[in-house]
Amino acid sequence: MLKKIYKFIAAILISALAFTPLPAQAVDVGGAAAGALGVLAMYKSVLNSILDLGNNVDAQMAARRQDIELNGTDKNPHDVELVDKIMTRLVNNSRYELKVNSLPFVWGVNDSEKFNASCYPMNYISVNRGLIRALNGDENQIASVLAHEMTHGIAQHSAKSYAKAIAQSTAAMIIGASLPDSANIDWNKMAAIADYSVAKSVMIPVEHEADAGGFYLMTDAGFNPGGGAAAMAAMDYYLRYETRDFLEFDAHDKPNEQTMSDHPDTEVREEKLSGMLTDYSLGHVTVKKIEKAYKVFIDDEEIFESPFSGNGAVNAAKKAYYFAGGLARAFHDYLSPDDWNFRPGTANITDFLTDDEVYKDLREISFETNAGEKIHTAVVKAYENENPDARKKFADAETKRLEELKKIKAETIYAKKNAAKKLRTNADIYNDYGKGELAMQEIERALLAENQDDIPECFAVRGRAKAICGDYDGALDDTNFAVEEDPENVFNFLNRADVRHMRGETSEALADIDKALTIEPKLTVAYQLQANIFDELGETDKATESYRQAYELSKKNPRSVPENYLEKIDPDAAEKLKKEREKKKREEEKEKLKEEKNKSGDEKNEPDTETQSDDKK
Repeated sequence: MLKKIYKFIAAILISALAFTPLPAQAVDVGGAAAGALGVLAMYKSVLNSILDLGNNVDAQMAARRQDIELNGTDKNPHDVELVDKIMTRLVNNSRYELKVNSLPFVWGVNDSEKFNASCYPMNYISVNRGLIRALNGDENQIASVLAHEMTHGIAQHSAKSYAKAIAQSTAAMIIGASLPDSANIDWNKMAAIADYSVAKSVMIPVEHEADAGGFYLMTDAGFNPGGGAAAMAAMDYYLRYETRDFLEFDAHDKPNEQTMSDHPDTEVREEKLSGMLTDYSLGHVTVKKIEKAYKVFIDDEEIFESPFSGNGAVNAAKKAYYFAGGLARAFHDYLSPDDWNFRPGTANITDFLTDDEVYKDLREISFETNAGEKIHTAVVKAYENENPDARKKFADAETKRLEELKKIKAETIYAKKNAAKKLRTNADIYNDYGKGELAMQEIERALLAENQDDIPECFAVRGRAKAICGDYDGALDDTNFAVEEDPENVFNFLNRADVRHMRGETSEALADIDKALTIEPKLTVAYQLQANIFDELGETDKATESYRQAYELSKKNPRSVPENYLEKIDPDAAEKLKKEREKKKREEEKEKLKEEKNKSGDEKNEPDTETQSDDKK
């Protein structure tokens, strides 16, 4: 879901994108060609800018911070735990490769009530509380949405889509400006038309691509293959009957109807994901919506019917797709009916398969409806009549997918020196943020790169990451190796100093800092780390002197020193900083009061929904 982050990107790039419509003139083929070249150049420039942004750890951390500042933090710990659980499973168990200039995934759950999630260019996935509520905390459906967003990040859709969008909008303006009556064109309307055209031609194709990629990610991680189609059925219901924000999405009253939305029709998406479930089952399992029910078939035999209930198709779809998803997983994984382990169960009702979560709904519904023997008969028949080429065709498609992943991994292995160095730098910055696990992901990729320019420093960075993650012995081994291999690199000593500090070995840490300052006497970070240790030891005079050195080397940056020490080193700067903070606090309180007042006014003007309902009746 890409529209959510447009303003974030636009704010960064707006100065590079501003242009003035061309004056009215006769159509000039040469001028049009020049304009086209200009559009192409703009596309490349914007794409490079967004890709650079997408490989910036500070920008990734800022995106998460801004998301929470704008939308608040979800106050329900269960929501956060659920998303953490699902994302960790997807990240650790799905088969994918990040491009060399892409960051590892981070995520957060905000307090927005809208049904939405989005992936920023720097692989920050923002999840709205409203998404979790609308999907009733269902793990498989939420996994399908988050896997969809991961696909946006893996394929760098944000960068490519918005670069194309900007280029297409610019092209529309250039074409319009070349017309003889361009002086009379309503440029605001032209811009709106361009935005609409872009939404259809740029956003919708990548949404389908993200649905497909997300299907593979979630099935790799062991989620129910029916989760994606079930999520689309739930989304369709939400868009039609629950949301009151017409800009959130556009409901579609007719299949395949497109309105002013950057997303495809939910029914079309449901059909495509249902088709992928069928393909995943080697063509054996099909879900069909017939009149007021979802029906599940094995080949041409109907096995289960799920009729619509009080909330329309939502519960019916979930039951049918999860039932079908269990069947699809078994057909995908097993080569014969014997592998399904059909057996007598409780009350002599036929049981089958295992306690794996992916089969839970299938087995429960089968038990409730006593359908086990019917499923057994249909499964045996399906294998007997299976096209011998079906599994080979699917296996070939899987092999092709894995080959594509190997190609992406090779881009990291054979990355140019600057790209390899960037991986190491990113890991180091993650360490600065205390994100040891993310640092480990980046530094392992850095060590894969054959053109890595500083292997000892990679070990030093990895050692610090290990310490942050709690592996103190492994951390010391790595940083010792780094110092032994390159004793002239001050950062090897500083990384080991930080590791020793975390191990509680303060004397050894201070000795490493002294060694670093012998090599490079004007190193701000060394004095800051030294001062932090002295402060912890209660040696305030030494801490003050070290902070003073850091303050001078940072060109008297007041934020380079804790405020209690800044008051000793530069009282005027400390007072100024205090006043700035108080002013900012007053402005924030004023803005908060203004928002509360506006919200109160909106509530007063809210139409009486009960009266409306009565009128409709």
